[in-house]
Order: sequence, then structure tokens, then C-alpha cells
Amino acid sequence: MSAGADQPAAAPKARLFVALDLPEPVVDALVAWRAPLVRELDALRAVPRASLHVTLAFLGWQEEASIPPLAELVSASAGGVAGLALGEPLWLPRRRPRVLAVALEDRHGELAALQAQLVERLAAGGWYEREARPYLPHVTVARVRRGVAAATPELSPPTAPPFEGAAVVLYRSRLAAAGARYEPLAVRRLA
Repeated sequence: MSAGADQPAAAPKARLFVALDLPEPVVDALVAWRAPLVRELDALRAVPRASLHVTLAFLGWQEEASIPPLAELVSASAGGVAGLALGEPLWLPRRRPRVLAVALEDRHGELAALQAQLVERLAAGGWYEREARPYLPHVTVARVRRGVAAATPELSPPTAPPFEGAAVVLYRSRLAAAGARYEPLAVRRLA
């Protein structure tokens, strides 16, 4: 008999997160804004266009059996998120930046309310552990290449008119050498 033969097999797991998808004109503005930066700063690599989103809650590795109730939770998310605007560029973390992001301005507090509601429901279901740091809504637009120290110049913010969130999405993150690929598992359209 092999070691561990009497132990049950581990349940299959998936790396999950919940995000706010952005309307296409906002994604267009972010892609256009970052294009010259990625060309000029060798340390940066662009995040794929399809991966531009605002993370609401990172759930990490969860049993695949939790996907249906998480999908239901996302489908029951509150209504629209209006009054959003692109804000200042951010180098994160500040001391040794690994990403270039753009902050989101939440002019009516609707994004903060949605994120708080989701976190409350996810924590109650045992899928999420609250973070000590305050929520910082942002879109990661580029990553710093491994082993490279990035110059962090002051940057002008991208421009786009105020907008509404397009959808709340439960994503599965599939890790690969070329970078993570995100697969939507449940989508709640907002606009």
C-alpha cells in the first residue's frame, strides 16, 4: 500500500477573483495612454487588453465546488456603478514598483459600496478574508519585467469622460509562463 493511500484526494482548486469590467471606450483610452510608455520604458510589459479590469476581491485558490455559489453571488450583485473616472497613474508598491496602474475616482461612492457589499457576502461565505489595508480601486495597465528596476517617472493621467462600470465578473485566473489568462465564469452586466 502506498503512503497516503487512505487519504482522500485533494479537491480540485481554481484561482479566482471578482472584478469590475470597464466599458470599451475606457479600455481604449487606457491602451492608447500606456502604448508610448511601454515603448519608451524597457522595464514595462503591457497587460493584455482583455485583462484590464478593476479587482473588487481576490479570492485566491478555492475549491472548484465553490464556483456555482460564487457565480450566484456575483449574479445577484447590486445594480449600476456610475460616476467613475480615470485618476492618477500609480507605481505600486511605492518602494519597489512591480506595476503601473491608474487609480479610479469613485465620484458617487457607488464602487466603494459595491466592493463593500461583495466583500461582506464573500467573507460571510468563507471565501474571502478581509484585508487590513483600505480598498484602492485601480486598473493595472503594465507590469515591471522581473529582475529589472523600473524608472518611475511622473506621468500625466489618461483622459476619458466619466463612465459606468460595464459588469461584475467572477474570473478564473489560469497561471502560465507567458502571464495569467483570465476566464470569465459568471457575468453580471451593469450597463
